[in-house]
Amino acid sequence: MNVIALENEFWQAGILPETGASIAYGRVRAGDAWIDLLRPTPEADYGNVSKTASFIMLPWCNRIRDGVLRANGREYPLRTEKDDGTARHGDVRKRAWVVASVSRQHVYLTFNSADHADMNFPFKFSARAEYALEGRDFVWRLTLKNEDTQPFPAGFGYHPYFVRPEVTPQVMIPCESQFDLVQNLAVAAPIPLTNRLDFRQPRALTEVEINDVLTARLADAPAFIHFPAWKLGLLMRADPIYRHFLLYAPHSQSSFAVEPMTNVNDGFNLFASGVHGSGVFVIKPGDVQSGEVRVEVVQTNP
Repeated sequence: MNVIALENEFWQAGILPETGASIAYGRVRAGDAWIDLLRPTPEADYGNVSKTASFIMLPWCNRIRDGVLRANGREYPLRTEKDDGTARHGDVRKRAWVVASVSRQHVYLTFNSADHADMNFPFKFSARAEYALEGRDFVWRLTLKNEDTQPFPAGFGYHPYFVRPEVTPQVMIPCESQFDLVQNLAVAAPIPLTNRLDFRQPRALTEVEINDVLTARLADAPAFIHFPAWKLGLLMRADPIYRHFLLYAPHSQSSFAVEPMTNVNDGFNLFASGVHGSGVFVIKPGDVQSGEVRVEVVQTNP
């Protein structure tokens, strides 16, 4: 399985073109050592997207209830997952992307739905993914283009996993609202934060199970992940199109996720019903939507 290695003085990163343009690893320098802050993928699992450090969700994020996409006055059935009957995480993460250009600190990949006869999406689209190391920043860029003859609703995002060492990481997510989720699906417009999900100040991840979506971001404030074990932190800055952060911290697991997403779980059905705050956007034929995420490594106090 081909892995594209990127490196500068602050980061080492591996990209897997054949596995959805996913990230295999993201390491940062601490003195003379390299430390995995993104969950590293075992080499034997480079072809298993669920084991990667981060994967791309496109042309929708998270789940669509019952696999029914409502668009342009019609209902389109999508293939669903056996465990919960939803269409999950888009339809590019398990497919091969084309490497358009590569250098020591940058890789540019492309995807076109027309190259795949079994796409789980009724509209034609293309996409670009870029990964770049720019000083202390590990940069992720996505572009989605409508290659169809009619508009369609869409969304995209990233599903990065971070390591969870014995010394518990702290997380800050600058959002003022949350969604009520029922079986991991949003059922209404956002509501004010409850104390359980108020991460506007850094908080240690406890043994409480968290799988929730936060929204109403505070201006340009970044999310922050602090690793006290190594006196390191990651600042995650995302373009405004990423309206939501999903925090996934499963009980007693060795990793957790902070996911920048444009649309909330089942946002497509909220959008079709006229519910505010879904984050779903509509792309006209020939138009594009794009967004950038920057993950900056910083030194922290003990």
